[in-house]
Amino acid sequence: MIKLLAGPRGGGKTRKLIELANEHLATTDGYIVYVDDCKRNMHEIHRSIRLVDTSEYPLSNYREFVAFVYGMVSQNADIKEIFIDGLCGIIEDLPNDDLSCVMAALSKVSEVEEVEFFITLNSDIETLPQDVKVLVV
Repeated sequence: MIKLLAGPRGGGKTRKLIELANEHLATTDGYIVYVDDCKRNMHEIHRSIRLVDTSEYPLSNYREFVAFVYGMVSQNADIKEIFIDGLCGIIEDLPNDDLSCVMAALSKVSEVEEVEFFITLNSDIETLPQDVKVLVV
């Protein structure tokens, strides 16, 4: 399952994502990973949630990002939820065609590995491809 929080920059998506991650800690039966492009929110995320700072791993396209996610779940089968803050900031080049591809790939990871994804995206909802719009909550 993928849940997408989309909207303009400054709309409170990161705050909501952090609150969701912290709330889910009490109910998940596995590990939670919070993926961000920096460590600026590390003090707001509960210490039991694994923070992954992608600035240490240059990800230039969606294929590299999907491989990065596969690497995380292959190393820890107990990861049940992955929160991704600012997908467009993590992947250097992410046109709409690639956005559809990354969502399809993450959907497959979600099915096979039984991992839920919660993703923020700084984008106008109206400009998103239809297959991505259906993921917006």
